[in-house]
Amino acid sequence: MNRQAAEPRFQVADYAVLMKPRVMSLVVFTALVGMLLAPGSIDPWTGTAAIVFIAFGAGAAGAINMWYDRDIDAQMRRTMQRPLPAGRMRPGSALVFGMLMATGSVLAMGIYVNTVSAALLLATIGYYVFVYTVWLKRITPQNVVIGGVSGALPPVVGWASVSADIGLGAIALFLIIFLWTPPHSWALALFRRGDYQAAGVPMLPVVAGERATQRQMIAYTALLLPTSLLPVAIGLSGVLYAGVAVLFGIGFAFYTVSLWQAGQTPDNTPHTEHPARRLFFFSIQYLFALYLALLIDQIVFYPLI
Repeated sequence: MNRQAAEPRFQVADYAVLMKPRVMSLVVFTALVGMLLAPGSIDPWTGTAAIVFIAFGAGAAGAINMWYDRDIDAQMRRTMQRPLPAGRMRPGSALVFGMLMATGSVLAMGIYVNTVSAALLLATIGYYVFVYTVWLKRITPQNVVIGGVSGALPPVVGWASVSADIGLGAIALFLIIFLWTPPHSWALALFRRGDYQAAGVPMLPVVAGERATQRQMIAYTALLLPTSLLPVAIGLSGVLYAGVAVLFGIGFAFYTVSLWQAGQTPDNTPHTEHPARRLFFFSIQYLFALYLALLIDQIVFYPLI
């Protein structure tokens, strides 16, 4: 009985949690858009396989991240019920799971798709694990800026799975996510600042304060909005995407400026009432809307112009 009580008890669903399904879904969606916007063609079976390999690569990075950050996750209310800090899974099991998926996804991408997309998938996983998780996350408040490279690479991987190269369109898709990441991540860090502070993670709101964070969020938003029109400038999209980018860009600017105008939020403000929470959720809608508009514009409208 004692031995059984000491054994971690987990369900298959815990392995799904390790893969960070919400993050994975965004990775898969942006990679799919990159694939469908790339010049050239790919047969449906190879395209489906590429998306599966990208999903497994993203899940592998998430699993290794949870293995490494299990001490931090145990101190944060948002993450303490994950399989490792909750004691439902052994750390070694999570690490092996992540490493097997990482190795398998990269090798399969190289064998069944092409070596360029495999190399980019390897770079994405390696950057997220070693540069962001192991190196930057615990030492600098600019962790999400420099580490944002990994989150911006999936559409490039999707693009390369079709064209076997990196074109201007792939760079535009990369830059949109790269500049979107800081205000999105700092919005979360603002209304979850207490969690990050308790765990000793030097997120910008913890180190520099709320007002300094808001100023940098405005700066990145100012860079993001014109950058979001790059697909139009290089001929990757048309009028529909331009309209969506402008409309949602105005919304993004509105929420960012409103956050600044709200001023310093009292420390005892519940996270559900923090004004940064509205920006955080809108930022997700913003990125989804832009990439969906790119897809619809390319498939339905843009070829007719």
